[in-house]
Amino acid sequence: MEQQLKKATATIVNKLYGTNFSDQDITVNQTAKEFVGDFTVVIFPFVKIARKKPEEIGKEIGDALQKEIPEIESYNVVKGFVNFKLKNEFWNNFLLKASADENYFSLPATNKKIMVEYAGPNTNKPLHLGHIRNIFIGYSVSEILKAAGNEVVKVNIYNDRGIHICKSMLAYEKFGEGETPKSKGVKGDHLVGNYYVKFDQELKIQIAGLMTQGQTEEEAKKNAPLNIEVKEMLLKWEDGDTKVRALWEMMNGWVYEGFEETYNLIGCDFNKHYKESDTYLLGKNIVEEGLSKNVFYKRPDGAVCVDLTADGLDEKVLMRSDGTSVYITQDLGTADLRYKDFEPDQMIYTVANEQDYHFKVLKLVTEKLGKKYAPGINHLSYGMVDLPTGRMKSREGTVVDADDLMEEMIRTAKEQTLELGKTENFTEAEAEKLYYKLGMGALKFFILKVDPRKRMIFNPKESIDFHGFTGPFIQYTYARIQSVKRKVGNNFKNSSPAVHANDSELQLLLQLYLYPNIIKEAASNLDPALLANHIYFIAKSFNSFYAENSITQAETEELKNFRLLLSDLTGNILKRGMKLLGIEVPDRM
Repeated sequence: MEQQLKKATATIVNKLYGTNFSDQDITVNQTAKEFVGDFTVVIFPFVKIARKKPEEIGKEIGDALQKEIPEIESYNVVKGFVNFKLKNEFWNNFLLKASADENYFSLPATNKKIMVEYAGPNTNKPLHLGHIRNIFIGYSVSEILKAAGNEVVKVNIYNDRGIHICKSMLAYEKFGEGETPKSKGVKGDHLVGNYYVKFDQELKIQIAGLMTQGQTEEEAKKNAPLNIEVKEMLLKWEDGDTKVRALWEMMNGWVYEGFEETYNLIGCDFNKHYKESDTYLLGKNIVEEGLSKNVFYKRPDGAVCVDLTADGLDEKVLMRSDGTSVYITQDLGTADLRYKDFEPDQMIYTVANEQDYHFKVLKLVTEKLGKKYAPGINHLSYGMVDLPTGRMKSREGTVVDADDLMEEMIRTAKEQTLELGKTENFTEAEAEKLYYKLGMGALKFFILKVDPRKRMIFNPKESIDFHGFTGPFIQYTYARIQSVKRKVGNNFKNSSPAVHANDSELQLLLQLYLYPNIIKEAASNLDPALLANHIYFIAKSFNSFYAENSITQAETEELKNFRLLLSDLTGNILKRGMKLLGIEVPDRM
């Protein structure tokens, strides 16, 4: 209907006022609550051209559209807006078709292949709250892009090499005494993370000691034995030292096992995992390619650079003077390898906004090298997550651990559910499954309802409320619909309901009707918050409808059937939408 209104309005405006508008130039919105109507055409852009009052233009366009589109029942003009109310027959037909066709809300195939990178953890510590936001956004964006008709490839990159990895390794070598995840009874990523924190603690002691001997803080950092040794370990790793590589393989293996456990609890998946240790050498080859093409240059100290000052940036080092690679080197190699593996039309990197500069450089450098995939590089830049107490720091051990957070959310969901007495007639296994769905649903929804580009504060207490703008509220709405269906034994038919819908029914129908548009918009903007907000509004609209209308005791059989169809379609959309956010909905609560 929006497309119909746009197209017809463009034709009418061009005919009436001798303009050359396309349907892309016409704005159609959902009518604001305080006015009568379903859809609104914005007419301000035509005022200057038509040289008439907005009300006059609105009447001319309204009359013409009413003749052109038979589904329009009436219209009203409010300043620069024409509000259109659709006939009841339109909404009855929509309900009937959407209920009968499983693929009614499916968007057409775009024939595009899009790669989405998300997670991207270092192998020197467990996943934390920052990773949680990254994974939730990356997974949801992937699923939304699929729903919008794209082929999607989900990938992960492990930052498995470099000085930060060597810090955990050196601390383990010095203080580990041969302990393993099994001997300690902890997950492998947690064990390795403990040694990353240990390195920082011991380094601070060494720096403080050197400063008491008269060295400045800068000198003390440079001369601290641990800092010297960790650099030596990195060089040994680069040279392929057998002992260092064996330690690296063992500790990384522990971390991967731990990560897999966390991924399973989160409920995310990947088509392929890449490792920086496999791609940094490919990046070095690309640096050589850039030198041969005179895109890059070598400084007198031997460092390889690219000059990006004409692009508003600066000189960027691509390889250090000692021949070791930097982050951009390995990202160049990874991008090249991924394109060879999958040939995507677009490569989306889900990475925090601290790396905005980095991805501008990556795109520019690949453009200068003439890489086919350069135009498709897209940075999904998201804001950091803070706690009510402030920012997190991994090396100081002040992060919120992902595993602990998820367990806490599930435990809180259990406590609140038991308090409300909502698990009667549940077996123990069914109840545990419910607590998991509620806890994870609360966590995912709380994070995904915020525009990814905004910095956010995570407050666990707010997220798990069964009322208001939360995941459990939507899950409860879905369970309520299933309860209604169980009462009637799914005994309702998909037949033409010639019913005159009331305001609460029309409001709900409109929200359901807009669902595919929201998917399209969320995919276009890479923004799961648009979907989360819309799903919440559907749940809210259903609860208003439910409070105002009897479903099973409706006045007529036809009205009862209409309301059951409407409830069933609402449940299907809630389930479908929540799935795109990575959230399961329970049949009972």
